[in-house]
Amino acid sequence: MLPEVYNQSTFIILKTAYLYYIKGVSQNEIADKLQISVTTVSRLIKKAKDEKIIEFVIKDPYIECINLEERLKETFGLKDVVIAPSPKDSSLESTRFKMENRRKLVAIEGARYLERIIKEDDVLGISWGSTMYYLINFLNPCQKVDATFVTLHGSISCCENELDVRTLVTRMAKVFSGTNYHILAEGLMSSKNVADSIKKEKSITKVFDMFDKVNISICGIGSFYPNLDSKLSKREYITESELKNLTSKNVYGDIILRFFDENGKECDTELKERTITIDFEKFKKIKTKITLAADDSKAHAVLSALKGNLIDVLITDYSLGNSIMELAYNEMKVK
Repeated sequence: MLPEVYNQSTFIILKTAYLYYIKGVSQNEIADKLQISVTTVSRLIKKAKDEKIIEFVIKDPYIECINLEERLKETFGLKDVVIAPSPKDSSLESTRFKMENRRKLVAIEGARYLERIIKEDDVLGISWGSTMYYLINFLNPCQKVDATFVTLHGSISCCENELDVRTLVTRMAKVFSGTNYHILAEGLMSSKNVADSIKKEKSITKVFDMFDKVNISICGIGSFYPNLDSKLSKREYITESELKNLTSKNVYGDIILRFFDENGKECDTELKERTITIDFEKFKKIKTKITLAADDSKAHAVLSALKGNLIDVLITDYSLGNSIMELAYNEMKVK
């Protein structure tokens, strides 16, 4: 018997693929419509792909996000990378509005990533920031997880109440119906003696004890190089002399109120012992450290944090991710 007798109708393959992929008709409905079995429908759909009757294409710039993700992951040995495609900015939009759009896109990706990985009994360490604020706004309130949420540092006097870490950790715990612990103190004290005294308070000790149990952290990142863009460089947080001390130590960025250099190592500044926050080395030992960043000016700071193994999961937008890779590539060429 000729092999052609077993061949399927090319038209029926085409029709099945069209109904399924283009019109969105379910396999059961297609089976009824074409008077064939659901199993046959499944085979025809596979055959349409095998014979390239239908092909799948991820268009630019979206495919570039996948390529960038793979390069970042491989270059820095990261657990995960999530790239938000950069929005098509209108030339009429202000720089501030464009930046807010990027932050929101990164925050959405951060919210969805957290929802994918969070599980019962996780202990999440939370930092402050505007991107963190947006992330919480995008969380699905229907996903309930009995997890614990902990502030990684004290409050920051120069930030709005809605961005304060205590507000953020309370809101996040409420969304997931979890438990929260927060530090009832400012992040920066007037002296080491005051900071040491605060750390001995029973309510503060309770939170510091939780730091040993944190297995996931979610943080933003501040930039000190090449420009002083971090809010921690503002006079509402530190004095002019303290800022001079930081710049003399070649600070590149900040994370969880700790300052780090070009290689991601903590800088020995006069603020180090006055800050109410998780110990830098203890922070580095957290199993999954997630960082959200969405500003091209942070490229040097993020690269430095990556060098210092301060990031396990990077969630960023395409523009910043690409800037980080360009900086890393240029450094490799110099070496």
